[in-house]
Amino acid sequence: MLRNLTLLLVAFMACTQKPKQEVIDTSDLKEREYIRAIEGVDEVLDPELVKRGKVLISYADCASCHKPEERAKGPAFKDIARRYPISQVYINLLARKVISGGTGSWGSPVMAAHPQLTMEEATAMVSYILSLD
Repeated sequence: MLRNLTLLLVAFMACTQKPKQEVIDTSDLKEREYIRAIEGVDEVLDPELVKRGKVLISYADCASCHKPEERAKGPAFKDIARRYPISQVYINLLARKVISGGTGSWGSPVMAAHPQLTMEEATAMVSYILSLD
């Protein structure tokens, strides 16, 4: 009788205990989803264009929304560089986005338009950003 009662108590405890929940670190998964890297082969950037882009960014209002290595209102420059391959196609696409503004590529933040920039200036700026990876 005592043996049956012990077995019943063990079975009851096993059924009423909450299973241990495994803690899964999803920070890397969230980071990879945030960046969503685009496959592609990197092209060689003109070092003079990259230098010019760095100077142009330092005089522009980019720092009010972007930081080199961490997210602010907008994505970090290094995150942008990790997403896009260094390719003239993406440089032109991103330069147009810098000029016209946009939303949705990095969540809900809205990038203000910069119509005062020429395509040549925006291309230099984007070239610098993509060189940071």
